[in-house]
Amino acid sequence: MKPNLKLISMNEIQTEEVAWLWYPYLPRGKLTIIQGDPGEGKTTFVLAVIAALTTGASLPESSQELKPLNVIYQTAEDGLADTIKPRLDAAGADCSRVLVIDESQRELTLCDERLEQAVHQTGAQLVVLDPIQAYLGNDVDMHHANEVRPVLKRVAAMSERTGCAVILIGHMNKAQGLKSGYRGLGSIDFRAAARSVLVVGRLKEDPTVRIVAQDKNSLAPEGRSVVFQLDEEREFLWKGACDLTVDDVLSGGGKLQTKTTQMEDELERMLTEPVPAEAVLYRARDLGVSERTLMIAKKNLGVISEKRGIQWYWRLPEQGCKDVTV
Repeated sequence: MKPNLKLISMNEIQTEEVAWLWYPYLPRGKLTIIQGDPGEGKTTFVLAVIAALTTGASLPESSQELKPLNVIYQTAEDGLADTIKPRLDAAGADCSRVLVIDESQRELTLCDERLEQAVHQTGAQLVVLDPIQAYLGNDVDMHHANEVRPVLKRVAAMSERTGCAVILIGHMNKAQGLKSGYRGLGSIDFRAAARSVLVVGRLKEDPTVRIVAQDKNSLAPEGRSVVFQLDEEREFLWKGACDLTVDDVLSGGGKLQTKTTQMEDELERMLTEPVPAEAVLYRARDLGVSERTLMIAKKNLGVISEKRGIQWYWRLPEQGCKDVTV
């Protein structure tokens, strides 16, 4: 019996523009992989992204204005009560919008129909699975392409049907000297299935500083690397964008300079005493720093705004506040 043959003319296909949760890093309806060595801050970075998405806050290098949205977050490595919830709270997330599929009776896999059910039930626009290997299923070897490919194809199809973005978090292997595309743990098919791949690493010169570099983008030009800081005292801070490459991230090298760090340095130089807010705004414009970046730098340093008469002044927190009417 001859198989039924059905041909589709490309003339029948309606062209669609790619939609984004965070351009050009996180496309809707597609798979994104975020990978790095253990302890580099992958999960913390993703939770900061979730915090922004659930509250409608802007993300670095983005002018998009999104309404707060729901997220499904699954983790097999960290406790929800003692690790994930405190980190979400610290990041300022709206935890009522972060949902978890109960796995107490049956573990979840990438092929589980509950994923799509949960997306439809909650209207979630992002699903996060951390780490990838925990959700492949017991009968799938992540190093065998013939076993990995159908699993990824199924979750990719779910993502496309629902329009929900999917983030898969993965570790990198320990091999040194390989191209970044071969450092991901498991089959190269993971990278092939993803439309966006982000690599997280730290700087040797300052281990509190982490870089997120885009290693693959099949839908748009690759974005600039994004910088954040994990500081025990001030916790998570966005630090803007830089020109460091994936190779810099993997080697821990490169010289870091972002508009945010530049403005932080300038604020520390200017604010040896209270300075009129208008003067700070003028200085930022002279440096080519946007007002949004200026406000991030202000927040990172804890700069305080105070009113004297009819004029606002900025000062560093350790300066005190003498004879100031707030």
